[in-house]
Amino acid sequence: QVQLAESGGGLVQAGGSLRLSCAASGHTFSNYAMGWFRQAPGKERAFVAAISWSGGSKTYADAVKGRFTISRDNTKNTVYLQMNSLKPEDAAVYYCAAAPGTIARLIQSVDYWGQGTQVTVSS
Repeated sequence: QVQLAESGGGLVQAGGSLRLSCAASGHTFSNYAMGWFRQAPGKERAFVAAISWSGGSKTYADAVKGRFTISRDNTKNTVYLQMNSLKPEDAAVYYCAAAPGTIARLIQSVDYWGQGTQVTVSS
């Protein structure tokens, strides 16, 4: 069992930055691909970014490429999402996600979700 706890959400002006953190516990963190998804009101939960267990492979949704950066520190069991140049359309609840194995496995099926953290972007 893996427990995920997000932090770092909040209110930011358009063009600003936020860094989300996700602390994992309960399992061998380094064997898991980790990622971020988001869900805006009235919309389905959507993939944002993912990182392999080693950190050597990363994948981003087209909407965030060049603005968001995912990283992880396996010594701290933590994954991060640095969000720059935020837009009003980035506003959503952001969820941390984990799955054993590859990024492809994570995107196909998430085994564990965090509780979510709200990101609000004012225009």
